[in-house]
This record gives sequence, structure tokens and C-alpha cells, in this order.
Amino acid sequence: MHFVCPACSATNRVPEARLADGPVCGRCGAELAPAEPIALTDATLPAYLAKSEQPVLIDFWAAWCGPCKMMAPQFAQAARQRGDVRFVKVDTDACPQASARFQIRSIPTLALFVGGREVGRVAGAMSAADLQRWLDTQLGRAQS
Repeated sequence: MHFVCPACSATNRVPEARLADGPVCGRCGAELAPAEPIALTDATLPAYLAKSEQPVLIDFWAAWCGPCKMMAPQFAQAARQRGDVRFVKVDTDACPQASARFQIRSIPTLALFVGGREVGRVAGAMSAADLQRWLDTQLGRAQS
């Protein structure tokens, strides 16, 4: 399985049997599959989406947003429970190109990508349980 390093954007091949071993980037040594959400930028997001084999769930957020602050621990909790999905956070103020590219009009907005293609989107804060249910529904639709 291919993982894109969130730090240096290098593509790393990791055998599925070794995913639980805490794989690190062969180039820079950064953790490839952390249990916590990964912060990406305008520079790192395109390669991460294009080259990741696992589904990627992006939380578009901003530091000044009350609902974003309420949802952050829920998003992190969901990330710890789902090793089959890469959880990513993109600060809309710090990453205006990503916000424009994906036409983010309200925050928090979650966008799910499979194979580099957006397959689901929802706006508004939600609990970790609601996020898990939404994610299961979207992944089920993407596979059929």
C-alpha cells in the first residue's frame, strides 16, 4: 500500500501486514500513518490526495471558528478509531488555495476522497459517532 509522507510528500510503499508497526518515511523519518489527524498545507495537500491509496477525510477548519473548535476533539477521536482512513486537517485561513480549489463556503466542512476523487462532503460540526456513521455511508457508496 502506498502512503504519502505528510512532511516531505515522498511516496512510501508499506506492506499491509506492517501497517500496525508504525511505518515511517524512508526519506525523512516522519510517521506515515499516525492515529491523530495530519495538518496539511496548500503545498502538501495535492500530492497527498493524488498518491494516497487509502481514503482521505479532510476537515476544512479555521482557528476563529467556534464549531470547528468544538468538532476538533471529535475528529481526533474518530481518527484514532479508523486506521483505514487518513484524517487530515486543512486550515482555511492558512491555505487559501486549497479552500478555493475545493470551493469551501462554510466551515467546518468535511470532504472525503477515494483515489484522489471527492466522493462525499458535509458541512457543520458533528460528534465522533455521527462522523463514523457518515463515513461508513460514504465509503459504502464509493465502493458500489
